[in-house]
Amino acid sequence: MERQRERGFKLTPQRLAILEYLDGNRDHPAAEDIYHNVKKSFPTMSLATVYNTLEALKRRGEVVELTIDPERRHYDPNTEPHHHLICLRCKKIVDVHKEFRINIPPAQRQGFRITGNHIEFYGVCPECTRKGGVEMAVFKCESCGATKEGRCKPKKCPKCGETGTMSKQG
Repeated sequence: MERQRERGFKLTPQRLAILEYLDGNRDHPAAEDIYHNVKKSFPTMSLATVYNTLEALKRRGEVVELTIDPERRHYDPNTEPHHHLICLRCKKIVDVHKEFRINIPPAQRQGFRITGNHIEFYGVCPECTRKGGVEMAVFKCESCGATKEGRCKPKKCPKCGETGTMSKQG
């Protein structure tokens, strides 16, 4: 994260604390997680400062914003190409450092020149399995028909974004 100084990234003590929290962090924290951690050392820290810092880091290629969870954006300081495995229960995210070569037939590419990929794998982590198995409910959006598996009813549809449209199936 040394490149920030070179590109005019103003390093305030609060931003430095955010950078230190992210450096080597493999937990894929959400902005709120970063805020609660850094606020311990900087009680006047605002959530806006965290979001602004993350946005600046994202523009500079220093973090990757993950939109895996429709409820919260997570941030990954590891910008090397890799994939993610997500626990459907606790939303824990772990890195998968393996290359997957998938040949998409030309007819399905619709003229796209493929430059990379990011694959998301879903499952239940060992801790959540110990706490209660893998049984979860399925919720379906009454507007667009999208489904989402989970323990709690989603506030909004992960596909169309409408709120209050998810109902439990079966």
